Amino acid sequence: MIFVDGAPVCTDSSSSCSQGHDILTDLMKHPVLVSASSSFNDVAERKFSVSKDSSSGISRHNRWVYIFQREYATVDPALVDVVGMDEATTCVGLVIRNQNSGMTSVAHLDSPDVVDIGLAQMLAFVVNQSSDAMLDVHLIGGFDDASPEHVNGITESHGKLEGYSFPLCKKIVDSLAKSNMKFQIHTLHVLGHNTRRDSEGIAYPIFTGFLAETATGSIIPANFDATTRCPDEVVRRIRVSASFEDPSWKGRLLETYDTQTDQFVIAPCTWSMRKMHIALMLQNLSDQEILLTCSTSPSAEAPDFVDNQRRQWDYLIQHPDWSETFPFKKPRIFQRAEDKSWVRHQAKSSSSSYPYAD
Repeated sequence: MIFVDGAPVCTDSSSSCSQGHDILTDLMKHPVLVSASSSFNDVAERKFSVSKDSSSGISRHNRWVYIFQREYATVDPALVDVVGMDEATTCVGLVIRNQNSGMTSVAHLDSPDVVDIGLAQMLAFVVNQSSDAMLDVHLIGGFDDASPEHVNGITESHGKLEGYSFPLCKKIVDSLAKSNMKFQIHTLHVLGHNTRRDSEGIAYPIFTGFLAETATGSIIPANFDATTRCPDEVVRRIRVSASFEDPSWKGRLLETYDTQTDQFVIAPCTWSMRKMHIALMLQNLSDQEILLTCSTSPSAEAPDFVDNQRRQWDYLIQHPDWSETFPFKKPRIFQRAEDKSWVRHQAKSSSSSYPYAD
């Protein structure tokens, strides 16, 4: 069930208001959410880094958790100060926070196919045994990538004309509305609310990331640098595409972080030798060809998009067998060191030669 400003948005499950499209349309026009989105636009984007340099708006937090595409993490405010994500153009960042406990879950959703099970994964620790608790919700990302024809009235049946963001937002809202849980939506900074256009009418996202402060529940626009997109960046990026080949991850978000132990437990993912052959082929493409081939929004990607792709392909070419990365199909575990950085935990039976990717 969805609430805005304390009032239920839709209570009649048998009416047309139970359909994701209608609920999303109503929410996008809701004056409280329109105002909240306008205010969110006015917040300065925070550059998140572990650098000690405090100039130029750079922020440093001791305990953070970063989420890549198709991942989620539920964090305890007693253990984590900040949880966040970025690089979301047509993806949507979903935040769910228990008002009573402060337990906060963040997911980087990239497809309607992972929403239903993904929502259940997120709620497992957020709700605990208090199913009546009001859950604060924020949706950020998913800029308006629909074609002008769709905006002007072409229906959903026209396939790709509706873009990638709209079907994802619709599915998220539909799943929240159908749930027995109480979701209080505070931020709906997606689609038109998160879109700017240049002089030629080309659409771009206003923000592609955010951080959630676990103690207060505050959501702040943010982008992260290489020092904070960790640990195990390259392997975690590879899991996104590899999960499409691995049936054990069908419909699920990638397990990444252990809430109770405050450890990154990066669950194994398998891939075939086909990944290496594809990597060899893609490495021969120009930067522009990589953008057009590998992105759902080529004009909206960050400057490091191509480099991030090439680093994944380099890794796959060097380590084509997934069992080199996940020996015995065991997770890769990272523990928080005294200086709050992440250090890989090696079991006594492990070999130090296992590949490690920062």
